Amino acid sequence: MDIRSQISMVFHLDKCIGCHTCSIACKNIWTDRKGAEYMWWNNVETKPGTGYPGKWENQDIYKGGWEVTDDGIQLKGAGKPKSLTNIFHNPHMPVIDDYYEPFTYKYLDLIESPAGDDQPTARPISMITGEPMDIKMGPNWDDDLSGSPDYARNDPNLEKLSPAEKEAMFQLERMAFFYLPRICNHCLNPACVASCPSGAIYKRGEDGIVLINQEVCRGWRMCVTACPYKKTYYNWSTGKSEKCILCYPRLEAGEAPACMHSCVGRIRYLGVLLYDADQIESVASAPETDVVNRQLDMILDPFDPDVIASAKSNGVADSTIDAAQKSPAYKFVKEWNLALPLHPEFRTLPMLFYVPPLLPVMASVTKVDNKEQSEKMHPVGKYWPDSWLYDTSTEELFGTIDEARFPLQYMANLFSAGDTAQVGDRLKKLMAVRLHRRQVTVGDVSEKMVKSALDDTGLTPQSADDIYYLTSLAHFNDRFVIPAAHREQAIEMMEFAGDVKGSTGFGFKTGTAKRGA
Repeated sequence: MDIRSQISMVFHLDKCIGCHTCSIACKNIWTDRKGAEYMWWNNVETKPGTGYPGKWENQDIYKGGWEVTDDGIQLKGAGKPKSLTNIFHNPHMPVIDDYYEPFTYKYLDLIESPAGDDQPTARPISMITGEPMDIKMGPNWDDDLSGSPDYARNDPNLEKLSPAEKEAMFQLERMAFFYLPRICNHCLNPACVASCPSGAIYKRGEDGIVLINQEVCRGWRMCVTACPYKKTYYNWSTGKSEKCILCYPRLEAGEAPACMHSCVGRIRYLGVLLYDADQIESVASAPETDVVNRQLDMILDPFDPDVIASAKSNGVADSTIDAAQKSPAYKFVKEWNLALPLHPEFRTLPMLFYVPPLLPVMASVTKVDNKEQSEKMHPVGKYWPDSWLYDTSTEELFGTIDEARFPLQYMANLFSAGDTAQVGDRLKKLMAVRLHRRQVTVGDVSEKMVKSALDDTGLTPQSADDIYYLTSLAHFNDRFVIPAAHREQAIEMMEFAGDVKGSTGFGFKTGTAKRGA
């Protein structure tokens, strides 16, 4: 076993309120400068929707991620042969219109315009050219517009749904959407690293964070094509590629990343996972429906003596192992089996996991066809044609998972490569916790129903309470378990890399020397 440590994240989607505070915190710290105006290392998308950049999930367009071929696992749209043919024209590169042309307003016109009969206005101007422009797109242009034909109905994840399921999602009475925050996944099998012709992108050995060496980057932009999540960006001013660095200077100082620290909904968790790097190639090459289970199997028990011994022999610090044992990410991903990766079929083995949304409870809606039903809805007895009757009983509110507002197939297309059983198991656990807590706090759910729900999902009242605590009541140090940084070891490895030809330090065996953090 080749045991390594990885800083991993979990986002609990039932708690995200779509406030974009995380995006603004990241923007103000890292991308508020020339050439990075259009970059949002952290963004929050509305689902269903086309996302940012538009239709980023459609790899028929962008050719990101990996695919299994007769010659093994290969990059879809990058790699040496493809990079040579696309060196002067890359048809799979998103253009600025796929993101949006960044803009500001000419505010001085409001105070410097001469007196006249018309009210002066602040015209939008491009932050790239400085010329006046018409605003046609933005980083969250389809925010909350779940039912719009231009965005929600063009979501690639709707492809495998039946026409009836699609229509049910967009009926006004059942209109539903949820928020999907996204940052770099800091994958175990990062396509951006494999695609870089100059070797500028690397994965740090001590914590698995993927970074771009700005001194080595030559702006080939193959990483932009290769990343299926489109979380690598090109800075048109510096001619370099940039991406989320997981606020590693903050982590090294024991602080949570800016997006996580500022999260209003407290949806974000960060901790250490230990994994077996020897399995990366075989897991990434597995059949599409097996990738999720195989990836979860790679993550090892931090309490296992053999795992601990192997980790220590591989240079993993005691403080990192201790952090892995207290990791909230391990609890959500492995211990409780509540979180799943986003689009595992891209085969990058992302280390950002999502607790799928159970979504707010909603009553069922039945069309009123006669006066008797109408009187139930309107006590005055007036008959209202084409009105609707809502059932808000407790039994109805806690309906089956199959009758949730979002079809299981849609969630499965996002989080389990189309396997509805994977998502269904996790939603049932969330429902069991909800039923248990409802019985504890309100008492209008029968103990028999609660026991049945817990037994069916393998939970106990104690584990349900533990899930509830970490979800709803956890303190800051419960949500962010950050291992101590050992910069003295990193410096030693950098110095060693300068003395040994072909070594890069940070756990890599070959490459360009002195590749710094």
